[in-house]
Amino acid sequence: MNEELSLDRQKVLQNIELFEKEGRFNDDVEDDVPGRPIKPNEIDYLNKKLKNKIATHFSNRLAIKYFDGEIKKGNLIIKDIKGFENYLNVRDKGVIITCNHCNIYDNYIIFKVIQKDLGRKHLWKVIKEANYTSFPGLFGKLFRHCNTLPLSSNRDTMKKFMVAMDTLLKKNEKVLIYPEQAMWWNYKKPRPFKPGAFRFAVSSNVPVLPCFLTMENSDKRAPDGSFYQEYTLHIFPAIYGDPNLSEKENAKIMADKNYDIWKSCYESTYNKKLTYLCDSKE
Repeated sequence: MNEELSLDRQKVLQNIELFEKEGRFNDDVEDDVPGRPIKPNEIDYLNKKLKNKIATHFSNRLAIKYFDGEIKKGNLIIKDIKGFENYLNVRDKGVIITCNHCNIYDNYIIFKVIQKDLGRKHLWKVIKEANYTSFPGLFGKLFRHCNTLPLSSNRDTMKKFMVAMDTLLKKNEKVLIYPEQAMWWNYKKPRPFKPGAFRFAVSSNVPVLPCFLTMENSDKRAPDGSFYQEYTLHIFPAIYGDPNLSEKENAKIMADKNYDIWKSCYESTYNKKLTYLCDSKE
């Protein structure tokens, strides 16, 4: 364990190691504030209300100012972009973008890369319920108002979520989903997927655009003692469903293809075979 890291970051790395050994790849490793169920009457997924349109407008401006400031200070480093033409090939379509979830910056990296080509569209982000209801401070505000689509443990709220998701995709919007679910800080390996992203894609008849972030240490340390990372965003050709297959078959095949793409990217970038600590149990 790196003793220069803060105790908080050391604990997160310990959790990651433990969870990988136990095969708990989709569980939270951070001690986040517990959330509560979102009630149907407190969420306006499509920003139909004027007050929510205004909140979204100013929150997006605040987010851009904050994250662009992090870029200028050298705290968020986008080193390279590979495969941008693959995004351009689906720019005019409704698309579900998948990405590995390794840092609180990662959704802004994708936004920054495609920002000029979004036109009047947005990058919508699927987030967990607790981030919407309970996350404090600046990021809590951004989670609630920056074109986010929170999941919910309330069944009626999830019905509204599903309608909003389909509506956005049919309007050719871009929706970012982390199929690994939880954020694992600075974790380089791809993790097994939850099926939701691919079911949404099949249900709305849109492609999935696989993206994968690789990283390496910069020469600058963060206040927690870690090195800021230099990120490369890899964008791969879109994955389409087969009209001759069922929704369930398509979702499984698309998820497997996405995972294989990430696995290959990991192995070629870091020049090592993808293995997990839980594999040693077999």
